[in-house]
Amino acid sequence: MTDILMPALSPTMEEGILAKWHVKVGDTVSAGDVIAEIETDKATMEVEAVDEGTVEAILVEAGTEGVKVNTPIARLSGDAAAPAPKAAAAEAPKAETPKAAGTPAPVAAAPAPAAAPAASGARVAASPLARRLAEINKLDLKAIPGSGPHGRVIKRDIEAALTSGTGKTAPAAASTSAAEPRKVQSLEQLGIPAGSYDLVPLDNMRKVIARRMTESFRDIPHFPLTVDIELDNLLAARTKINTALESQGVKVSVNDMIIKAVALALKQVPEANASYTPEGIAMHHNADVAVAVAIDGGLITPIVRKAETKSLAQISREMKDLAQRARERKLKPEEFQGGTFSVSNLGMFGIKTFTSILNEPQGCIMSVGAGEQRPVVKNGQLAVATVMSVTLTCDHRVVDGSIGAKFISAFKPLIEDPIKMLA
Repeated sequence: MTDILMPALSPTMEEGILAKWHVKVGDTVSAGDVIAEIETDKATMEVEAVDEGTVEAILVEAGTEGVKVNTPIARLSGDAAAPAPKAAAAEAPKAETPKAAGTPAPVAAAPAPAAAPAASGARVAASPLARRLAEINKLDLKAIPGSGPHGRVIKRDIEAALTSGTGKTAPAAASTSAAEPRKVQSLEQLGIPAGSYDLVPLDNMRKVIARRMTESFRDIPHFPLTVDIELDNLLAARTKINTALESQGVKVSVNDMIIKAVALALKQVPEANASYTPEGIAMHHNADVAVAVAIDGGLITPIVRKAETKSLAQISREMKDLAQRARERKLKPEEFQGGTFSVSNLGMFGIKTFTSILNEPQGCIMSVGAGEQRPVVKNGQLAVATVMSVTLTCDHRVVDGSIGAKFISAFKPLIEDPIKMLA
């Protein structure tokens, strides 16, 4: 007998909705067969079997909400393994490919005896993938014996720990310190009478957004930098570009040009294209620009990968496709996870200026306001120009004031003289 467990389809997933079963008791499944559909906080994904077996029991009915990761959802007889979504496997390094982040699977016999757990205070030798899986599943690497070369903790050791229940980080002792989250009072306790409002239940997306934004705003030292940028040259260039691309059915937006300018500015100031990690500052090789898209119930940030290498026409086509599938909740995890910089544009709603919350682990997020005609002074004379305000929110652990200012100094000329981004 083998239990099929609720997989973690993204690093932030803690629970999901078991939307649909594609199998029933008595069915025989083979590797690659789609057996279920699971709704996460971001998308609906198909789950595939990775081995063959017969469905012995369905433990969680279709439509069940709030199914915790690693909860048994079905049972197979015969040699079968826990399922894993195809998308999760595509993200893993070649040397150690996980079936799904946080999803345990049967572990093959180790070729050599496992090393003893590391002594307290010693740095644990572990592969990058093992560290990532341990962080996702809140495991203490020091408590996990390593079976890799020289006692290195590798993927199969994490899977074994998940299966056996060892290595779990002990919960923090109760404390009355200021760091302890405050207890939220009910509306009735705050003087709002029952029956005077309708309560809309939180879905998975809203729960995750609430948790991650609270953690980001509370835990990351951040600061904003705001600058005004003239748009008249960009708007004129956009008109000419769209005329030239009309035969291709492409219409470039101001946001597409902002994405391109961000990517080029990040290549000019690579220190701004970085993430904080406990081991050091990760300097990203490419400008993978995440763009905020509003969808029913929340927000998602599809990513334009290697935006610095793409033409405006390519960015325009890609963003239209990503935004459409984001609203339909059909994005794959690799299409909305792992960006290096975020752009949030509320200009279409007439918002003049705002400050966004950092999208961890990215070091920066840019908030783009509306373009509007404003009085400006040019050569000592009062004039009128189309101006937008942008605010760069920076993780001060990664991007200090001088780096943020350098990035803005590289970004602004690309917008005000867009021929520079086309050269």
